[in-house]
Amino acid sequence: MKGILMLLGRLLYALPFGVFGLFCFLNAKDMIKMIPAYLPFHVVWIYFTGACLIGAFIFIFFKIRYANVVAFLLGVMMVAFVCLIHIPGVLTGGQYAHLAVLNLLKDAALGGAAFFIAGALSEK
Repeated sequence: MKGILMLLGRLLYALPFGVFGLFCFLNAKDMIKMIPAYLPFHVVWIYFTGACLIGAFIFIFFKIRYANVVAFLLGVMMVAFVCLIHIPGVLTGGQYAHLAVLNLLKDAALGGAAFFIAGALSEK
């Protein structure tokens, strides 16, 4: 039973990252608006993020060697999103501030879960 739950948990956690990563490649021009103006090379960041997200899906779901390191780096990326994108969005307010708060909380939770998974995959 534990094995099935672990597999299901890895699938439910990792699969959205693969989909988000694919979206980065398919909708790069639309996603440029999400990159803060103070960061250079907007398209490069979109493609880099997409590649990282797809890689995280593959490594975490299939438990490939060093999946714990990949999960840790995914957590770092999620925390970076919180700090670089969502906190400034919340602080600037505006009519979409509530969406910025939701995204901040979502990415903080995903980052925390990534750190948890990194720790769980390290215990061998």
